[in-house]
Amino acid sequence: MSAAANNRSSWGPKAPSSTREGVVRSTVRALLVPRRAIPIALVVVPLTIIQDAYSREALAVPIALLMCGSFLLVGPSLWRALFPLDRPIAAGALSRVIVYAGVGAAVVFGVGRGLPGLAGAGPTFMTTGPSLVVCMALFWVGGWGLARDIDLELHLRRARARAEALAREADHAQLFALKSHLDPHFLFNTLNAIAEWCRADGAVAERAILQLSSMLRTMMTGISTTTWPLEREIELVDALFALHAIRDPSLFTVDRRVPEPVPDVEVPPMVLLPLVENAMKHGPLARNKGVVVFAITTSDDAVFVELSNPGAYSGPREGGSGLPIVEKRLALAYGRSARFSIERDGDRTRASMTLPRAAGYAYRAGASLG
Repeated sequence: MSAAANNRSSWGPKAPSSTREGVVRSTVRALLVPRRAIPIALVVVPLTIIQDAYSREALAVPIALLMCGSFLLVGPSLWRALFPLDRPIAAGALSRVIVYAGVGAAVVFGVGRGLPGLAGAGPTFMTTGPSLVVCMALFWVGGWGLARDIDLELHLRRARARAEALAREADHAQLFALKSHLDPHFLFNTLNAIAEWCRADGAVAERAILQLSSMLRTMMTGISTTTWPLEREIELVDALFALHAIRDPSLFTVDRRVPEPVPDVEVPPMVLLPLVENAMKHGPLARNKGVVVFAITTSDDAVFVELSNPGAYSGPREGGSGLPIVEKRLALAYGRSARFSIERDGDRTRASMTLPRAAGYAYRAGASLG
């Protein structure tokens, strides 16, 4: 079987940067967003004022700012690098927690005690033993909190972008589905014919407009559903034959062999429409006048559809997409349980389709509409 071309735009979040530089840069940008920068400032400024008020050291304020800055630069970035949201936490979690805790302790004591000692600074409010323990706890908890907030916002943004992309894909899929089920040339020719009938025969034009609008409304319903009754599918086929007959009733007649009542079977929407379009396009519309046979028979486990048109089958047409789309839809809906063939039958073309009656296939039948 031929496979229809299926072009899809790629979308999705980019892979997180594997370098520390990328994590740090993105973290800093996220921290500078007003909704984070303002609360951070509301914490840092009072803390710096308290440090200055309760310390006798001249370098008290620079030490406080350095401690806060090192926390903001290292804490969230380190947690995001060690625990990215797209990586299972359980994988090596203990070792990563130890690394995070160790680096946090080193930063707090290094900046709070080591650097002031090298600069010859005395003790300050924030660098006493008890204060450093509190600062270390704040480093651990604050780094985790800011990192989670940044990552969750990032993933939410990606999820929204993904949803928008899916919505665009759905719109394109619906347009593609409509195009694949109804030959646009037929639609344009019908509209042109209606325009002529408006001048020559208003009653015929009105009937054609009503027929076309009803058919398009039914097709749009089919695009948005997974399956529908075989009876509705047959009604759509009858409507398509009727539209062709309105355009030129001398080109063909339809030998309709459909059981009454129509079997209660769910089928993929508009799965027969490309067959009818193909039969009309290469039969009566190619000046092969005669009888178009549309026949449906049933058994206990299958529905058999046959469509025969005047004009000998000459093989698949290069660049044609209608019949390959039928094959692909059947494969997606029924796996290997459905059958489709098209062959030459003397001076005619015969297309045959076998659809399983089992209800279990219904849940898969909508996959072909995207």
